[in-house]
Amino acid sequence: MMKMLIVDDEEKIREVLKEYAVFEGYDVYEAEDGFKAIEIAKKENFSIIIMDIMMPKLDGFSAVKEIRKFSKVPVLMLSARSEEYDKLFGFELGIDDYVVKPFSPKEVMARVNAIISRANQNDFEESLIFRGLKIDLAGREVYVDDDKVNLTPKEYDLLIYLATNKNKAIKRETLLSEIWGYDFYGDDRTIDTHIKMLRNNLRKYRDYIETIRGVGYKFNEKALIEDED
Repeated sequence: MMKMLIVDDEEKIREVLKEYAVFEGYDVYEAEDGFKAIEIAKKENFSIIIMDIMMPKLDGFSAVKEIRKFSKVPVLMLSARSEEYDKLFGFELGIDDYVVKPFSPKEVMARVNAIISRANQNDFEESLIFRGLKIDLAGREVYVDDDKVNLTPKEYDLLIYLATNKNKAIKRETLLSEIWGYDFYGDDRTIDTHIKMLRNNLRKYRDYIETIRGVGYKFNEKALIEDED
């Protein structure tokens, strides 16, 4: 059974989400603040965490930052704040989706299921290898010349999507839809910022990710070979 952790200081919100999650077969744990969430996340292996931002003792952003030090569990963030910079900050921390309150529990569960589906879609493959760049799909780890590099969940998902669609030009809008699970109001900066960070982490293999002017990006598996010719 898949495990879910719901973190919110409002008991009614936890109750509503738990009701829908249990109905869909999740084993649900609860926490009322960020400190409690971190404590539980260290003890249990969750399929996903639903995390509120504004909470007493420790806010959701701080809790996610700490959880990311020991776990890559998918995180869906809840907030009454709809400002763009809050969303971007959350994605930079490594969250997978962002839902603004008030919300529909059905929509939240649809997003939860989409996140888990994307996380599991490559489970039956072992790895992708492009010269010294190795992507361990089962372990969700990336190696550059046998040196493990630390990617955020979004950077990893971007790399996987581009690599599994190698040599195809992918529109920014498509990346937003496929990776974030919904249209982020056409804000290309979200993609561009994550691509920049991803390229930096890929080091000498950064040129595998090619910018297609006016369109988006593509994973060009022949890029480094062409540079050597």
